[in-house]
Amino acid sequence: MSIIHGEESLHLTNPELDLAVTLRGGHLAPVVFHHPGRDVSPYALAPWEPAEFPDLPPLLSVLRGDFLCLPFGGQENGPPHGDPANALWDLVSCDARSLHLRMRTTDTNADVEKIISTREGHHALYVEHRISGLEGKYNYGTHPILDLSGLPEGTGRISVSPFRWASVFPDSFANPADGETGALSNGARFTDLSAVPLANGGTTDLTRYPGRAGNEDLVMMASEPATDEQPFAWSAAVLDGYLWFALKNPADFPSTLFWLSNGGRSASPWSSRHVGRIGIEEVCSYFSHGVDVSRQDRLAGEGIPTTRQFRPDESVSLRVIQATALVPEGFDKVSAIRPATENSIAIRSESGKEILIPINWRFVL
Repeated sequence: MSIIHGEESLHLTNPELDLAVTLRGGHLAPVVFHHPGRDVSPYALAPWEPAEFPDLPPLLSVLRGDFLCLPFGGQENGPPHGDPANALWDLVSCDARSLHLRMRTTDTNADVEKIISTREGHHALYVEHRISGLEGKYNYGTHPILDLSGLPEGTGRISVSPFRWASVFPDSFANPADGETGALSNGARFTDLSAVPLANGGTTDLTRYPGRAGNEDLVMMASEPATDEQPFAWSAAVLDGYLWFALKNPADFPSTLFWLSNGGRSASPWSSRHVGRIGIEEVCSYFSHGVDVSRQDRLAGEGIPTTRQFRPDESVSLRVIQATALVPEGFDKVSAIRPATENSIAIRSESGKEILIPINWRFVL
């Protein structure tokens, strides 16, 4: 246990990585991955510390890295993104390779377990959330926030696995009355991340980030279903000489959100200083709306679920893998991530370069 970026946190270290998880909200960051000859730390920390804003919900005062949102966006009489992103977690057990935490939520009355495990030789986080005792339709999601603020504009490369539907946030994600500005065209549909409609006309390339300085935007892509040849969906960000990626089962997490946070919020605590951050969030939700809107099944006509039916007598396991790998010179945007063997994956760039890395990809299935 230690104080990290102003917040009491659990710390796990082994030869492959060092990680910290806050007790309040279970926010995962920082994580330092120890690659041969180089350490990398992709997860963002807010440009403020919790003590600066004691009256804010912990979600915002603690804000960092990745955390579970249940319900995603929150609900009436509950904190933003739910108790798991705000309330205190209890430590159940720990060892050199894993942390096991638990929470009894008060907003949904669910028992939630957070199990973060690592594997020898893998620069990866195997993250599982077990949810039991929950009744009804709920939305949920992961919320990893990456920090690309140190990169020159447009040099980070962002991509996702093939998607069958995509749209900019349909309402006003950036509210001018709150000192917020956005660049994208509200509700615009798109088929290519490199050609997303702008509010002022034309298109912009979301595969290049940081971009569109001074704006706050949100888009959602619904992943193609899994197949025998492509049993998982993925998202990826290539930074300076390395990449971060996530693997998921699209049956558990049907969609991916990009929260493009590049200085578009001027009100406190943001103060236009939350720049170069991108949330690459795997969700079962209708954008970032709360559970009441997600329950309206606005994408039913597209065959895209925005909630999941939970039953109090069953336990649901939601699993993702988040990992990093060094990449060779000339490795640009990720174009494909596929199984190579039972215990490894092949990651190919748009330029044709390919790397093989050890990952137990069946974990997400």
